[in-house]
Amino acid sequence: MSEDQNSEVITKGKIDKAINLLKEQKPKEREDVSDREAVRKMRRYIEKLTSDKYGYSYDEVSEMLKGLGINLSGSRIKYLLGEIRKNTRRHQKKNQGETTTTEQVLIESQSEPVDTASEQNTSETHSKPAAISRGKRKNQQSTPPQPQA
Repeated sequence: MSEDQNSEVITKGKIDKAINLLKEQKPKEREDVSDREAVRKMRRYIEKLTSDKYGYSYDEVSEMLKGLGINLSGSRIKYLLGEIRKNTRRHQKKNQGETTTTEQVLIESQSEPVDTASEQNTSETHSKPAAISRGKRKNQQSTPPQPQA
């Protein structure tokens, strides 16, 4: 294949301008979204209507949306809401679990006594992950139970 002989010379200045132009571009607003994304965006309003307070069924919500050209069955809306809730719970649990684990490791590492004689082994100590205990610590002092009178 041969290159186009009539192509304009591309200078470094043009490349810099082109890069800046490309960087400044915003994402295009898509006209169409998936049914999952549509339900995710309408979630709080659908949940409000289907709550005990309002008492609409998913089929009734489906009929309302059909008037706007959104053709989702009541069962599809219900299914998608369930999936969205499940994914939200997983995400929240994951974030809470990470925070709790981090806090536990920090608390445990702060409460461990420092042995100055073994400071030469600190690289080994810090490279091993701290164990997370689920119960009372052995070195935790507790008050003995008081005898009842």
